[in-house]
Amino acid sequence: MNPSANRGAVLLDSLLAALTRYVILPTPEAADAVVLWIAATHAQPAWPHAPRLVIRAPEKRCGKSRLLDVVEATCHDPFITVNSSPAAVYRSITDDPPTLLVDEADTIFGPKADGNEDLRGLLNAGHQRNRPAKRYDANTGRVESIPTFAMAALAGIGAMPDTIEDRAVVIRMRRRGPGETVAPYRHRRDRPALRQLAADLAAWLRADLDTLEKAEPPMPVEDRAADTWEPLVVVADHAGDHWTERARAAVLALTAEADDNGQPSTRVRLLADCRTAFGSDTALATADLLQRLKADPEAPWADYGPTGLTPMRLAAILREYEIRSSNIRFPDGTQAKGYQRADFIDAWTRYCPTLDPVPEGEVVPFERGSRPSRPSIISPGHSGTAPIPGTA
Repeated sequence: MNPSANRGAVLLDSLLAALTRYVILPTPEAADAVVLWIAATHAQPAWPHAPRLVIRAPEKRCGKSRLLDVVEATCHDPFITVNSSPAAVYRSITDDPPTLLVDEADTIFGPKADGNEDLRGLLNAGHQRNRPAKRYDANTGRVESIPTFAMAALAGIGAMPDTIEDRAVVIRMRRRGPGETVAPYRHRRDRPALRQLAADLAAWLRADLDTLEKAEPPMPVEDRAADTWEPLVVVADHAGDHWTERARAAVLALTAEADDNGQPSTRVRLLADCRTAFGSDTALATADLLQRLKADPEAPWADYGPTGLTPMRLAAILREYEIRSSNIRFPDGTQAKGYQRADFIDAWTRYCPTLDPVPEGEVVPFERGSRPSRPSIISPGHSGTAPIPGTA
């Protein structure tokens, strides 16, 4: 066996033992994922993407801050952003960036987030290389490019924004159950040994940055999930032994968990709810569509803004999917602005088939530039007709 690989497996085993000594993780796969994420921070110069680690919990006292303590003690060059100005954070990011750590992330993304736009922008942009922030320097009269690329761990209560969790390894913490015990963590007593472990991880991985950078491991997921998880899988493959299989098991388990527990974006939720609102109607007046959307007590539309979802906001969201209102003549002779059901079919098929499947016979071909045609005939009992000529 490659001595370096054997050393790597031993180091990852030691990090896993230290982690589970102080923290109860929800699953073995979650523990393995955290271990690999921590290790990956020590080889950041090799990665094209900087995966986030999201540590979330439904309530206080679920161990998220303790987990962040262990991450801080074992990761590469920890930089805690609590009470740090955005300018200080930006200026701390170099070609070999620190690991950003944010506790109580609701101060960045939640209702108390006023004034943190720059920091939110950094955390959103810094997942990928070559996404610098641009700032004008009045003293020099020039535009500066400030790097944003850095791995980041964020802990908080509740879900983080889609833009963060979609680029993250998400760990859902929970309170300890009966019989679950952990060793108390004391910063002065326990951190030095963990920092030594961090130094050992850095020595192992930094010696092979060129190899790590060129690695193209087979991944069990695709697209953005593959971008996010690839550094962790590369580390596991570099360590070898049982970590190769465990890394991929963690990828599959945590990405499946995200699919099962993740909430659709507001836009996709609106598409799915419009499907329910239409029912069998082929057209609806805007006012009627809004009334049906807001009537669902479990939907967010009645409280979407000071007066609920408005016609203008509805139009703005649907326009992103090439869905637009038109003047419609209804069976009772009235005319009103409204929406044709046929215009939603393509978006329903593409964006929310698992949320609200399109019935057989309504799927449209995915041809570039194609849009479903409007209905020319209204069946009895339906609430709309074809558009008035010249208004479509």
